[in-house]
Amino acid sequence: MKIGIDQISFQTSQYFVDMAELALARNEDPNKYLIGIGQKKMAVIPPTQDSVTLAANAAAKILTPTNRQQIDTVIFASESGIDQSKSGAVYLQSLLGLPRQVRAFEVKQACYSATAALQLARGYIALHPDKKVLITASDIARYGIGNAGEPTQGGGAVAMLISKEPRILALEDDSTVLTENIMDFWRPNYATEAKVDGHYSGHMYVDFFKEVFDTYQAQTGMTLANFAALAFHLPYTKMGLKALRAVLPEADALTQQRLSANFEDSRAYNQIVGNLYTGSLYLSLLSLLEKTQTLQAGDRLGLFSYGSGAVSEFYSGILQANFKQALMPEQHQAMFAARQQVDVPTYEQLFNQQLPTDGSTVELDLSHDPAQYVLAGIKADQRQYKKQV
Repeated sequence: MKIGIDQISFQTSQYFVDMAELALARNEDPNKYLIGIGQKKMAVIPPTQDSVTLAANAAAKILTPTNRQQIDTVIFASESGIDQSKSGAVYLQSLLGLPRQVRAFEVKQACYSATAALQLARGYIALHPDKKVLITASDIARYGIGNAGEPTQGGGAVAMLISKEPRILALEDDSTVLTENIMDFWRPNYATEAKVDGHYSGHMYVDFFKEVFDTYQAQTGMTLANFAALAFHLPYTKMGLKALRAVLPEADALTQQRLSANFEDSRAYNQIVGNLYTGSLYLSLLSLLEKTQTLQAGDRLGLFSYGSGAVSEFYSGILQANFKQALMPEQHQAMFAARQQVDVPTYEQLFNQQLPTDGSTVELDLSHDPAQYVLAGIKADQRQYKKQV
């Protein structure tokens, strides 16, 4: 029985800041951001959106009357959780009007958790093939204003339906994993912005990729030539390019050309959104599938997942017949086209406009947020969510 990704969708905010403008405002050469980290635009998340609303807006795009009744598990993958106890998945079940007869929970391990959710879902579907699992990978990447991590911020959510006989990508049985307790990136409970050792994290990312990929090759007997494309976790797109370049010399010229060309398709969406943390790998996968003009049914894709701290995994999947028909590129392109560019002072204002941490009542202005699901404010220490018509 085939098990894998049956549907996939994406949501980000209506605002973005141009990376060249941000570079100039920080007295940096624009090419440091455009080429040095490989980013063009960065999503700016208003206070009316959080990890729950972003996830709900992404998931709503793929829900139908039929699959709503087949979903019996909701997994919320995030490192931008809104509560230390209650999962974002419970809010999600309520907002989306899913049946009460579902299990709903949250998973966390930096940017790896969506892959953990995917593997959990795969095992569950193997035992319950008549069911579907809804996974959302939803995050808002925050490092602060004016520091080295600022240009690698962003935010959004990817939603996936996992099922038997998937229409998009069937997962293969082999995967390799690696865990090591390192301090390349973390966010203490008392902090609203992440702590990161950028150079160290970049080196660890490449080292982890090389190790899990070498182990995968030894375990399966496959090489780079067996893959039509590789998709990477992309907190910024130059990081994935560095990992790819670390192994390309192992391949022949034709394979190098193919993998390099497909990498460009796989980073197109990430370049104009920024860092999604848990969703970055799966936004890259979505970008690859919706942009490609060469991939076809039967092609093998390799996926590298990395979550700082650190856990990584390399696994593969086979593209299914007519996979393009299960995608929604027009809807995603319309969302990108409707976004509004904001200048750097407006971006800074939105970044600093955070919810109170003392439980104070607040009502947010929803008039500028066109999303279906929004955060309306806080009352009695409870977030107030709203579905807009």
